[in-house]
Amino acid sequence: MGKKIKQMRLRTKKTQQQVADECGISKSLLSKIENGQTASAIATLSKISEVLHVPLSWLLDDHDDRDLVLLPHGERQFKVGDENMGYSYELLANRSRFTGIEPTIVHVTPRDMNVRQEAYTHSQDEFIYILEGKIQLLYGESKHHMEQGDSAFFKGNKSHLFIPVNNEPARVLTIFIDNHL
Repeated sequence: MGKKIKQMRLRTKKTQQQVADECGISKSLLSKIENGQTASAIATLSKISEVLHVPLSWLLDDHDDRDLVLLPHGERQFKVGDENMGYSYELLANRSRFTGIEPTIVHVTPRDMNVRQEAYTHSQDEFIYILEGKIQLLYGESKHHMEQGDSAFFKGNKSHLFIPVNNEPARVLTIFIDNHL
């Protein structure tokens, strides 16, 4: 992971000091992360990935970039996240930081277990397809009922949230699209 961070930092022509300043960390810590001398909190890695304009999952993935990605179900990272906060997800094929897309399956927690109320925003556009179950898509001030087979495309910089409709889990194919690459 440290090698990937250094590679992207050099590719973006930024110094360690510049990246450290933008992330709010010390240059020394960034150097140790790049050289594999220390592990880092996900929050710090998330800041680094944002500054370097790469998906966090690309940093965490230990595979090299390649043209073809085959990812058997048994080898996928399954249910990354916190079900008590409303969702968990599995990464489907994010192996290349250059593709600009990040396909995932979002597992929406059943209503009685879901404590998430704050909507999300992020820089990527988002396409969703309901694989299973039902949700309410809160988008800005409006709610949209969605069920199996429904799809939507929206800007991620507008507040949004998947709200469970009932106590049945829902699975949503979600493709994050980074238009900044």
